[in-house]
Amino acid sequence: MQRSVVLNIVGLTDRLIGEYTPNISSFCQERSKYSVKPVFPALTCTAQSTYLTGKDVKDHGIVANGWYSRDLAEHQFWKQSNHLVKGPKVWDILREENSAFTCAKVFWWYNMYSTADYSITPRPIYPSDGSKVFDVYTNPMSMRDEVKNDLGAFPFQNFWGPLSGIESTKWIAESAKWIEEKHSPTLSLVYLPHLDYCLQKDGPNAAVINSELSKIDLVFKDLHDFYAKKNIKITILSEYGITPVDKPIHLNRIFREKGWISIKNELGLEMIDLGASKAFAVADHQVAHVYVNDLSVKDQVAEILRSVDGVEKVLSPKENDPFSIDHERGGDFVVISDSKSWFTYYYWNDDALAPDFARCVDIHRKPGYDPVELFFDPNLKFLKLRAAYKLIRKKLGFRTIMDFIPLDASLVKGSHGRIPTEISDWPVFISDSEFEGTTNNTIDSKLVFEGILNSVNSQ
Repeated sequence: MQRSVVLNIVGLTDRLIGEYTPNISSFCQERSKYSVKPVFPALTCTAQSTYLTGKDVKDHGIVANGWYSRDLAEHQFWKQSNHLVKGPKVWDILREENSAFTCAKVFWWYNMYSTADYSITPRPIYPSDGSKVFDVYTNPMSMRDEVKNDLGAFPFQNFWGPLSGIESTKWIAESAKWIEEKHSPTLSLVYLPHLDYCLQKDGPNAAVINSELSKIDLVFKDLHDFYAKKNIKITILSEYGITPVDKPIHLNRIFREKGWISIKNELGLEMIDLGASKAFAVADHQVAHVYVNDLSVKDQVAEILRSVDGVEKVLSPKENDPFSIDHERGGDFVVISDSKSWFTYYYWNDDALAPDFARCVDIHRKPGYDPVELFFDPNLKFLKLRAAYKLIRKKLGFRTIMDFIPLDASLVKGSHGRIPTEISDWPVFISDSEFEGTTNNTIDSKLVFEGILNSVNSQ
């Protein structure tokens, strides 16, 4: 088997490869470059699951980054167990072909309890006092302390939130090199998320994006030189393209006006009660799964959704499934925004009544994805002093809320989830692998699975 590494440069598209990515551009000139028709919905967990199984959403079951559990009457976002992804993974197939094959899965999602040989994934510790301690989870578990001793603690604050930046991507790159030096896996899957942050925060047309492209290009060069010296085959991959947006859509506020959302008062703040609501939306970028608990309002829900400004399409997967997404985890309706819009999870009408987690980086408690977590609230005075004070309180063991996130969804300038009209905004697959019978150098997302297999099987 040919030893191989797949570098998942999140958000990379043909439109972004050029003057500010000289090393990636040079790599492209020596390889075959394909635009990948995104899986729908074009989201992290869904895309990665399709790439690693070669299956449709209806078969692997990852309908979004999160969904509503009808059994638990709770939303489930950013879970990590690989058991959620149905079907054999690429490493399972390759191990069947050669028992000596090993795979390292570095920060790809659903990275806990998988059958990959080596893995590192973000995993905070939640003590019983309500605090959160940044950490990682590894397999084997002994690797956790070893990699932190050698590389230092993972800079979790730079992985997601207002301080997101290149530092976390650099650490991930170093951890991939560390695994290579220690274990020499046959296949390494390496997640490089840097562009995901700035493209959502500032939008792909912002001037600052040029410098951010240069940063990820240098990380790529370092990895390229490292793996090339070891004669390891390199593939560049991305999951989706991020396009400009300027209009947030608050579906749950619309449903609340219709009397379909159930709200309970918790310590003077409003908490949505999903199980008691007649209908609600679990928002995820430019896609929302809408669940209807009270079937007597289902037709009204569909009518309202189709009338919302910024909604491009309303799908009912049980009746019409053009994207092969019909799965029990999905909503009764799947709603797609137009190219300039995206969906929030917001359900309150008065910011003074918003739940406490709304102003925090809290990816699990929010009933939907919240890109506003990338921003500090611009209205907060003496932000640095305020943050320092709260950090000191936390270190001293006092409970405190890190409530620095704004409630202004208009700040977000980039999003994804729908399939962009322009092929130049699609993700890319750049490798020695070639696909026969392609049109305009485009491939279906399910073929990425084949491309990864070929990167190991071909000499």
